[in-house]
Amino acid sequence: MYLKTLQLRQFRNYQNCLVHFNAPKTILVGNNAQGKSNLLEAVELLATLKSHRSVRDRELVWEEAAVGEIRANLERAYGSVDLSITLRNQGRRTVALNRESLRRQMDFLGILNAVQFSSLDLELVRGAPERRRHWLDAILTQLEPIYAYILQQYNQVLRQRNALLKKIRKQEIEGTDELPYQDQIDQLALWDAQLATAGSRVTRRRARMLQRLAPLARTWHTSISGATEVLEINYAPNVSIEQDEPEEVQKAFLDKIQQRRLPERHQGTTLVGPHRDEVEFTINQTPARSYGSQGQQRTLVLALKLAELKLIEEVVGEPPLLLLDDVLAELDLNRQNQLLEAIQERFQTLITTTHLGAFDSQWLKSSQILSVKAGQII
Repeated sequence: MYLKTLQLRQFRNYQNCLVHFNAPKTILVGNNAQGKSNLLEAVELLATLKSHRSVRDRELVWEEAAVGEIRANLERAYGSVDLSITLRNQGRRTVALNRESLRRQMDFLGILNAVQFSSLDLELVRGAPERRRHWLDAILTQLEPIYAYILQQYNQVLRQRNALLKKIRKQEIEGTDELPYQDQIDQLALWDAQLATAGSRVTRRRARMLQRLAPLARTWHTSISGATEVLEINYAPNVSIEQDEPEEVQKAFLDKIQQRRLPERHQGTTLVGPHRDEVEFTINQTPARSYGSQGQQRTLVLALKLAELKLIEEVVGEPPLLLLDDVLAELDLNRQNQLLEAIQERFQTLITTTHLGAFDSQWLKSSQILSVKAGQII
């Protein structure tokens, strides 16, 4: 797939900007806070309908406007596609495919695929488990757009179940009998069954995806580290699964819920499910989170991102876009060359930087170079 044009209207600090991409690699150069990352954020939104920098649409709309818009023309193997997202200060966003509004936003996912690599991604290794869960979910949403709906279902069940547990806990503290004990049991049983059903769908998909991603990441890591280090990636689900059978996984969920019944009632929150999953990275059998040097952590994240590229290409059948947000300067020449060799001309790449001095001459020769200043592309 190839992004041909990107138009931003009243998005972040762009009032009206149209970019034509005419090379496999585009370098966006400029000082900080000029809008380089905003442009990559727009592409990220087209790919995932999410931004890793913001959760509210009103933060994405130009400060003096009520509505912002992202439009793009994408070349896929099956033809040209027009994509657009309309963002509002107040009210719901809307999406359109080939100028026709889509009723379900889920139908917009999977049209444009992209892998983003920014300095924030070091948190994949050293950050909280939530960061790694979000990473899993972002990949899965691109590989299997229905996963966005599955995850939404799970989170709705989780919220409802937590509300009930909180109510039960409050009642126990205050000594009231607003909700009789048998009603508590009956309502919890209903939410237990739904949690097990929805949670098993999330857990099984995460496990299957990591089974495919881990060998790719290991291969890249061996190459980048010069075969001096061995990377292991272990999925540690909150509910252990011995086999990938829906009934067996649901049973494991219900068994663990029974085991954790008293602590859940005491704490007033759900302690079982994929919202408590973990992904463990080890380098030469040592936890990367605790003991990896910054260089080792960068190598690990680079290997993960290259594995993402390869996995999406295998599943989708076309190479995704690669978004590099101010990370090349943090990579030494060896890692830069590994990255350049990996992407070559196959993956369209958008790169932000504050100066061109950090680039190998090969990067500059094969790139379109655009200057970004105060929301203007020169």
